[in-house]
Amino acid sequence: MRIAVVGAGPAGVRAVERLVAAGHRPIWIDEAADGGGRIYQRPPVPFGRDPRKLYGFEAKPAAAVHAAFDRLAPLVDWRPETLVWHIRPEARRLATISRGVAGEVEYDAAVLCTGAMDRVIPVPGWTRPGVTTLGGAQIALKAQGCAIGRKVAFLGTGPLLWLVAYQYAKAGAEVAAVLDTTPFATKLAAMPGLLRGTATFAKGLYYTGWLRAQGIPITEGVTPLRIDGDADGVSGLVWRDAAGREHRTDCDAVGIGWGLRPEAQLADLAGVPFRFDDLQHNWVPERDLAGRTPVAGHYLAGDGAGIGGAAVAELAGARAALALLQDAGEAVDTAEAARLDRALQGQQGFRAALERAFPFPAGLAAALPDDTILCRCEGLTAGELRAAGSENPHGPAPEMNRAKAFTRVGMGRCQGRVCGAAAAEILAAAQQRPVAEIGRLRGQPPVKPFPIPAPAPEARS
Repeated sequence: MRIAVVGAGPAGVRAVERLVAAGHRPIWIDEAADGGGRIYQRPPVPFGRDPRKLYGFEAKPAAAVHAAFDRLAPLVDWRPETLVWHIRPEARRLATISRGVAGEVEYDAAVLCTGAMDRVIPVPGWTRPGVTTLGGAQIALKAQGCAIGRKVAFLGTGPLLWLVAYQYAKAGAEVAAVLDTTPFATKLAAMPGLLRGTATFAKGLYYTGWLRAQGIPITEGVTPLRIDGDADGVSGLVWRDAAGREHRTDCDAVGIGWGLRPEAQLADLAGVPFRFDDLQHNWVPERDLAGRTPVAGHYLAGDGAGIGGAAVAELAGARAALALLQDAGEAVDTAEAARLDRALQGQQGFRAALERAFPFPAGLAAALPDDTILCRCEGLTAGELRAAGSENPHGPAPEMNRAKAFTRVGMGRCQGRVCGAAAAEILAAAQQRPVAEIGRLRGQPPVKPFPIPAPAPEARS
């Protein structure tokens, strides 16, 4: 049986581990040159930082994932620096590009462990040089051993906001401020559920306590107003506190992010149905607890199937592999499958509490000033999309894909992966409808931009 696993983060590593243990040699594909995924990304070459400083409390699980990857890579058909840009489920083929060369991978079953990316709300001035997502700031620190600026302000909400600020400060960077758009009272209300994740909750308390102890300015319940600067970069971040007072934080770089969204484009192209998850405020592909999708032979695991974090991704990757083997008629350890099911179910309560503690601030996106660049690929403003939803001469755009036809929102290089969440909120507010009714931008190949490739000498399978 030809098995393809896309992604070498925590979910992909544990999926491959189970498949190899069952006697298979899967084709294992990742865009990166090495395993670990974004959360446990390895530097391309060692640059002298102790892993405990690089990964903090995650050093031990990161080391375990890295060790498993190093053991597994020689036992599989490992294809690094390879982008899967299209999937054709009816033909059971993946379209790839690797180092500028196009190729195809034939498969009988596939496990998609495609991870997640930052969810962004544009802020006036967010297209200036020196503004990155929180994930981008973290990658710079892990992969290149550098900060995104000399004096960095972090803006957004969610656990990643506090983790990245902590990692930067721990690495010796100057953190100008941590500005959380979620009020403290919202987090306090979610406290009973957060206590279910004792270790994770304790780590979060440590990060915030440590940052405060270092004298780093921290404010919760803020409203971002604009990022100042010019064509050369950032000079400051202007924001309003919960009492309505305006402030300015001097900085030369800003990291922004409001939680994560699944990188589920391949699942979309595979024909997997999606549903709107009200709690995550995300569109997520449909799958059962074991990772099975309604499209036979296609399995999902990790944050690409719904945001759960690294620990959940490891459990889900192992469980999806067992489901694949079981569906293929192979013997599996039913006790292990049951244990993984219990562990995954046990994580659901804590994850729900996290979503309640750090909700996506839909109102910030809906209230973007008209002249704010929303879709930077196409230079589209929030006001232009708003007009398409309410004053369009051809009739109001009733959903995201019609708005795309009218305005080109999401038609650029990112295909709406960056602007899509905020665009949906603006359109929903313009029509006074729930955002779930606005729909989502349909996936289109290629799922990510790439150079025009050279043809492969012969197809690899």
